[in-house]
Amino acid sequence: MLLMLLSVLLTLVIILWLVAVLVFDSKDHREYDSPRPASAVAHDHESTEHKAAVRDITAGLAAPPPAAGKELLSIMRKQMDERGEATRIVAEVRPVDAGGVDAEWVIAANASPGRRLLYIHGGAYVMGSARSHRPITSRLSEISSSAVLSVNYRLMPENSRMAGIEDCRIAYAWVLENGPDAPGAAETLIVAGDSSGGNLALTTVAWARDSGLPAASAVVALSPQTDATLASPSLRGNTDTDVMQGKSFGPVVRAPRAISLWLMFLMHRANPSDPQISPLLGDLSNLPPTLLQASEAEMFLDDAVRYANKATSHGSHAVLQTWPSAMHVWHAFDVPEADEAFLEIERFLSAHAARTPPVTSVAPDERVEPHP
Repeated sequence: MLLMLLSVLLTLVIILWLVAVLVFDSKDHREYDSPRPASAVAHDHESTEHKAAVRDITAGLAAPPPAAGKELLSIMRKQMDERGEATRIVAEVRPVDAGGVDAEWVIAANASPGRRLLYIHGGAYVMGSARSHRPITSRLSEISSSAVLSVNYRLMPENSRMAGIEDCRIAYAWVLENGPDAPGAAETLIVAGDSSGGNLALTTVAWARDSGLPAASAVVALSPQTDATLASPSLRGNTDTDVMQGKSFGPVVRAPRAISLWLMFLMHRANPSDPQISPLLGDLSNLPPTLLQASEAEMFLDDAVRYANKATSHGSHAVLQTWPSAMHVWHAFDVPEADEAFLEIERFLSAHAARTPPVTSVAPDERVEPHP
């Protein structure tokens, strides 16, 4: 009887392993590990402000709230939103229903209603919101002279990963035909996102291409995850240097590969090698000009390296810029490294999504604080 039970268990383990290797795993993409990107800045020092931000983040991660499960996730979501709302921004914020998707417009004083930027926030697909990312969306509105539509896509685990993907697609189609003041075709569309939102931004523009929708003029992906099969070398190599993700995500990527793949399948409720989940694994031809920014110290570095190199090899225009010691999505913090990154984004958008003459939607002396 015991021998039969062991035989059944062994058979089950073999089946699970075969599914992970043959179904969930991806084609080896190590051919795209080179060329390595050059740093976007000549210096290799870390600013005093960035060091202080790292200390704050590290202290918070070292003393998590005394909760677990849904309660812990609720607390983390609340803290993330509060951190974003605590940053004073100079922009108008308007809640909006984007074709059934909850969203908000973030509009700098120099924004033109015809110039639009669809922003998809990060947060590991389980937290984050338009509110938490106002420090990023307000700056993007200003440097791009665009009205930013920041979407609150449906989050896991309450919803499937595909539900969030569908929300981003709906928002893309909607913003093409609707501005902050009235319906009307977009003159220019930019798509951007960070981390998990960078993943969603990249999959959304690929979907738009395949669906025959008008293409975005440019795409900006900040510290994006591009491969949910967890094959990138830096996922393991940078676990100890990634202050934002190392402790929480490190154990997952360091587990035996079959276990990691099953964890990804259970988390996303989808095959991690599906290009809808892992944009790196799809067709990267005929895509809009794409700027990727990543830290040389973060776990998603090689996700960005491989995506940029593969897109280039497929004939698309992709540029990767790196910073030597920045945090994952350092753009959300008031640090000199963020200023450098936004300057590079502004230069990229000026080259690939040229400004139209701005239409002032909010007079400088009438700028308002965001809604609560």
